[in-house]
Amino acid sequence: MPIELKMPALSPTMEEGTLAKWLVKEGDKVAAGDILAEIETDKATMEFEAVDEGTIARILVPEGSDGVKVGTVIALIAGEGEDASAAVPSPRPDAVPAPPTAEAPKAAAPTPPAPEPAPAAAPQAETDGDRIKASPLARRLAGQQGVELANLTGSGPGGRIVKADIEAAGGKAPARPAAAASAAAPAPAGATPAAVDTDIPHETVKLSNMRKTIARRLTEAKQTIPHIYLTVDIRLDALLKLRAELNKGLESRGVKLSVNDLLIKALAVALIEVPECNVSFAGDQLIKYHRADISVAVSIPGGLITPIIPSAETKSLSTISKEMGELAVRAKEGKLQPHEYQGGTASISNMGMYGIKAFDAVINPPQGMIMAIGAGEKRPYVIDDSLQIATVMSATGSFDHRAIDGADGARLMQAFKRLVEAPLAMLA
Repeated sequence: MPIELKMPALSPTMEEGTLAKWLVKEGDKVAAGDILAEIETDKATMEFEAVDEGTIARILVPEGSDGVKVGTVIALIAGEGEDASAAVPSPRPDAVPAPPTAEAPKAAAPTPPAPEPAPAAAPQAETDGDRIKASPLARRLAGQQGVELANLTGSGPGGRIVKADIEAAGGKAPARPAAAASAAAPAPAGATPAAVDTDIPHETVKLSNMRKTIARRLTEAKQTIPHIYLTVDIRLDALLKLRAELNKGLESRGVKLSVNDLLIKALAVALIEVPECNVSFAGDQLIKYHRADISVAVSIPGGLITPIIPSAETKSLSTISKEMGELAVRAKEGKLQPHEYQGGTASISNMGMYGIKAFDAVINPPQGMIMAIGAGEKRPYVIDDSLQIATVMSATGSFDHRAIDGADGARLMQAFKRLVEAPLAMLA
């Protein structure tokens, strides 16, 4: 009996995925461990391995198929001695019954009703196929005033309905029925946006699973999480000096620390110092974490992913640097495993390399905070009661106000600032 290959659940939250690419074809012999296909989840493209040996009998889901539900049979493998060409998929519980055979008696087709007499012709708008030709502004005004476009004659180029035609109608055109008017009302927050009607030259790009997930999660975050933002200016001179000295000593080991590596460590230590901010809001419960797993925002083609440095507060800077480098490479290749990007207790997002001075990051639920890092730049700064030049960056913490009070958020920002300005403290 053929072995059914089903769409796997490649993460605990995966419900569907895209079968991005088949790496085998019908008739190919495969062994356990062979890579059969590439599956695109909401965060990565992962390889699907064979767990049995045999011959690919039938491929039931073609590559490029979107929204393939977990558990769907995507291919059949014929075992040794089985006829691969005779393999057929097992019937699905929700399968549609087969149509009656030619020998089965056919029900008499109902007699179509007699056509109603056509009403008297009214002035009709010019159409482009099945679509009435009207400018976007005219459409919007018509919706606001209840004017039926189909009853107007356009005065614009090629019979196009323009603003003047709507204004000339002045409410004299028949209003839309109540049901149609309500359908034109603005969609509630969180609803799928309507298609954009535009005359501007453009192309339509289909959203990837990752972009869909980013859109959904960020919308939920901004709609459901009351954000509070706290910003501090931080001197970087001591941290930059320490980094240079450490890199000189680590050169023989092939390790080169980035500023971000040190900031990851500083945030992790600060979260342990201020455990009130190392939390997640969970309805009627507050989850308090006993270690700092830092999610680090990494830009990849088509979106953003947050690989995690677990227990960052206990790791050396060289270990953080090596782990972050490996995670970033595999993130850009789409090769991260779910446990490497799902979870985390807090996040850090650094846009300083783009020259961004400061920004407000969106919290990554269910985490309770995210640290947004701006660019380090030379600024006038008061040091020991005198105006001097210092390298300063702005850091903004976004906190879930349901779980973290403003005073606790301020204490975390204060601890983060102190650790960055006196970086030896976080190495002790």
